[in-house]
Amino acid sequence: MPTESKAKPAGSATLTYGNKTYDLPVYGGSQGPNVVDIRKLYGDSGMFTYDPGFTSTASCESDITYIDGDEGVLQYRGYAIEDLAQHSNFLETCYLLMNGELPNKPQMSKFHDTVTNHTMVHEQLISFFNGFRRDAHPMAIMCGVVGALSAFYHDSTNINDPAQRQIASFRLIAKMPTIAAMAYKYSIGQPFVYPRNDLGYTENFLRMCFAVPAEEYKVNPVLAKALDVIFLLHADHEQNASTSTVRLAGSSGANPFACIAAGIACLWGPAHGGANEAALNMLREIGSVDKVPEYVKKVKDKNSGIRLMGFGHRVYKNYDPRAKMIREQTYNVLDALGKRDEPLLKTALELERIALQDDYFIEKKLYPNVDFYSGITLSALGFPSDMFTVLFAVARTVGWIAQWNEMVEDPQQRIGRPRQLFTGETSRPFVQIDKRK
Repeated sequence: MPTESKAKPAGSATLTYGNKTYDLPVYGGSQGPNVVDIRKLYGDSGMFTYDPGFTSTASCESDITYIDGDEGVLQYRGYAIEDLAQHSNFLETCYLLMNGELPNKPQMSKFHDTVTNHTMVHEQLISFFNGFRRDAHPMAIMCGVVGALSAFYHDSTNINDPAQRQIASFRLIAKMPTIAAMAYKYSIGQPFVYPRNDLGYTENFLRMCFAVPAEEYKVNPVLAKALDVIFLLHADHEQNASTSTVRLAGSSGANPFACIAAGIACLWGPAHGGANEAALNMLREIGSVDKVPEYVKKVKDKNSGIRLMGFGHRVYKNYDPRAKMIREQTYNVLDALGKRDEPLLKTALELERIALQDDYFIEKKLYPNVDFYSGITLSALGFPSDMFTVLFAVARTVGWIAQWNEMVEDPQQRIGRPRQLFTGETSRPFVQIDKRK
């Protein structure tokens, strides 16, 4: 991992305010927009910059994930997401994100064995699960249990020790699917299923979710492949809300388990990790292909209050590259399950066809995103909609870990402290209660 800046000087920008001029350094990365360095602006001018949502602010330097939203490009460590989805798998991609390079066979074998040997969780966690109500949302359970891991694995919470950081990283990647499966089993009242070392990462997760003690569970390779691709496509996505939350929590020196729990809490928001559930609910609301035109008409009506879910993206202004690959896996899953005539899929295809040809959506660059098809696929796999965000958290854990490790090792990192444009009351005297009107 880099320990010094790779940014290259790219000139300077001039800011003029009043009768004063300020020269601001400009830096360039290996690809993507240049950045204006404003770190000394407040000290020199007494002014802050104003950027609600930080959508025009580079909060860190990173060499993990690159996105070009205008061109629909997503790369992990320089590798196109399309190539990884076609030729790699989720666990190999985990190695890539964590280490910067694809592994050779011995490295991959060791990595696989290490992750596999950490999939068990502390047995006392079962008592922790029993403290939740049975009808608790699985994401509420995930927030609580992951946040509590530091109480069970306090031998890997010293962020200044590289060995402890590495152990914590492996523990989180390995135990997250076990915890997620336990959350699911707990919510439906079934006994927990322990992981098995002879199964792959995704196969193990499916078995822990859907096996029961009464009979042997056989993993369908088509379903396992589809879920593995979904995990891979969601593994990281640059400085999104939950990743930024992990980094912000980590900037204070918080332990890795607390930081990942913070990321899970942020992911729970419907504008972030809950978008695929919203897209699936929209398709169910439409109901059938013949009702798509009327629904599209309502979407275009500003007074209807109806939004088109699963289309458009905060970053992508083109077709989300992940959506194309999930679409393929959706077909594979429905074929394997004999559900190719699934009404939801037909409705989705018709909605996509109309939206891609309609000038209204073209002008607004509302293309299908990753959430549009993932909800259909996950539902076909047998997961209830309240588990969708949990699955997202399982996949994104490795991205959070890679970003967190990069943040810890970054010598330029400072504790996160955004500023504000204050518009409240100015200084005023305190009035005793008996004299207030």
